[in-house]
Amino acid sequence: MGDNWTWGLSLIALTIVFHAAAMSAMALALIHFYSHVTRWRLPLRHIFAILMGVIGIVGLVLAILHGIEAAIWAVAYWRLGALGSFQDAVLYSLDSMTTRGASGLALQPHWSLMGALEATDGMLLFGISTAFVFAVMQAYWPILVEAHRRR
Repeated sequence: MGDNWTWGLSLIALTIVFHAAAMSAMALALIHFYSHVTRWRLPLRHIFAILMGVIGIVGLVLAILHGIEAAIWAVAYWRLGALGSFQDAVLYSLDSMTTRGASGLALQPHWSLMGALEATDGMLLFGISTAFVFAVMQAYWPILVEAHRRR
C-alpha cells in the first residue's frame, strides 16, 4: 500500500501543479486580451460572440489539460505494470479521472488504491477547472453589461 500512496500523491501533486501553471498562463493571456476588449467599445452582439469564443477556447484548453493529466497517470500505470498495455492504461485513467468507472478494466491488485487516488485527483482538477471557467465569466461579465447599457 505504501507504493500506492507514494505514487498516487506524487501524481496528484504533479498534475495539480501542471494544471495551475497552465491555467496561470491562460489567465495572463486572458488578462491581456481583456484589456483590448474593454477599449474596443463593440456592440453587444460582438461582445457576446467574443465571450462565447473565450469560454469555448478556455473549455477546449481545459479539456486538453485533463487529457494530458490522464495520460500522465496512464504512463505511470503502464510503466509500473499495473495494466498490460498503454491503450488500456489510457482508457482506465480517463475512466478513473472522470470517476465514471465503467471501463471494465482493473489495476493489478497491488496497485488498486491508485485508481481511487486518481479519482480524487480528477475531482480536484475538475473543481479547479470549473472555478476557473466561472472566474473568466465573472471577469468578462462587466464588458457584456456595459455593452448592453450602451444599446
